Amino acid sequence: MKHGKKYVDSLKTIDKSKLYDVKEAVALSSANAKAKFDETIEVHIRLGVDSRHADQQVRGAVILPHGTGKTVRALVFCKEDKYEAAKAAGADYVGGIEYVDKIMKENWFDFDIVIASPDMMGVVGRLGKILGPKGLMPNPKSGTVSPDVAKAVSEAKAGKIEYRLDKTNIIHCPIGKASFGEEKLAENFETLLEAVVKAKPAAAKGQYLKSVVVSSTMGVGVKVNTAKYGV
Repeated sequence: MKHGKKYVDSLKTIDKSKLYDVKEAVALSSANAKAKFDETIEVHIRLGVDSRHADQQVRGAVILPHGTGKTVRALVFCKEDKYEAAKAAGADYVGGIEYVDKIMKENWFDFDIVIASPDMMGVVGRLGKILGPKGLMPNPKSGTVSPDVAKAVSEAKAGKIEYRLDKTNIIHCPIGKASFGEEKLAENFETLLEAVVKAKPAAAKGQYLKSVVVSSTMGVGVKVNTAKYGV
């Protein structure tokens, strides 16, 4: 694969054999974010688990102290008595079966997160085959199925992100924008890593954190030293 000049130039600033401390890694990633837009800084965490086994799944949600820099559009499914509270918390769309129909018939996806009260999951369940593959299906583990939909909306707007293993045993998560600066990105990184470490399955054997890499949307990956986590 042929890389562009900016990518090749960025490669020269990074020692591929070195494990960088967190602040160095996010600073390098930010410095190498040279696109014309404010690139997202992402973390890629390879874990020593096998996602094919149910008892080795790693999934959860965490509120990043400085958010992600992204405006989150929230669709909420709840009963009418919770409409006003959800809207007051910042929900962009609130309703019931009419939004199920809109998604199914119009292929409508003007939202980034779906939140549902437990008593609406029978309705939302019809969207499983559509929302599931997109990672948008509400789930209690990520806090998107909750009796308190207003709180769930507030948390999503405040920078709550979901982390989950993909089929290659890697977690991919945004931790902010290149413009955030070293301090905020480092704090968001630490918050995410601590949550993933805490979520280590009892069935996981051997080294848990195999590798952690930080990169900007278009940039070069920077390896992070995770020795201090002891897993």
